[in-house]
Amino acid sequence: MRDATPFCQRQDLNPVKVIASTLRKGNVVERDGKLYVILFAENIHPGKGTPVTQLDMRRITDGVKVSERYRTTEQVERAFVEDREHTFLYSDGEGFHFMNPENYEQIAVPEDVVGDAAPYLQEGMAVMLSIHNSTPLTIELPQRVTLEVTETEPVLKGQTASSSYKPAVLSNGVRTAVPPHISAGTRVVIMTADGSYVERAKD
Repeated sequence: MRDATPFCQRQDLNPVKVIASTLRKGNVVERDGKLYVILFAENIHPGKGTPVTQLDMRRITDGVKVSERYRTTEQVERAFVEDREHTFLYSDGEGFHFMNPENYEQIAVPEDVVGDAAPYLQEGMAVMLSIHNSTPLTIELPQRVTLEVTETEPVLKGQTASSSYKPAVLSNGVRTAVPPHISAGTRVVIMTADGSYVERAKD
């Protein structure tokens, strides 16, 4: 049930004015009474003219993406967002289901919020969810995950770790590049931000 208290009187959700240059990916801003989550933020300092902050945002109510430029010193209303650790349970037609380990409450996160993080989610994985007024906005994965290489070129004699990387497919379907000495069936550590190889797994 929606809280009937006027937005401006709910102290825990009051937006605060911040200068545009301090905004980062995952922050939530309020414009014209609507909330937007920031997908990309960049401060641009041209040789001549006024420095500006470029923001790519997604409107929370309908998912529409917009781009805006502000003067870096311009004030923008940043909405209160709660960052809380959740445990991934499973996914189905309703979305991706997570549980708050403190009170065991479950929350369903839509596919468009999870986005590129979806292949890396593993049952029992601890993630950070950013939530505004019971609505999940963004998800932050652990920096690294361990996955198995399911497909890659065979190891050739004489190849060393210093040779160029070769293409590989991971157990979650993501394509990456691994050193030549890595064979199919090997467990490797992968960066979730870009799917890049880190090292052979220790386990």
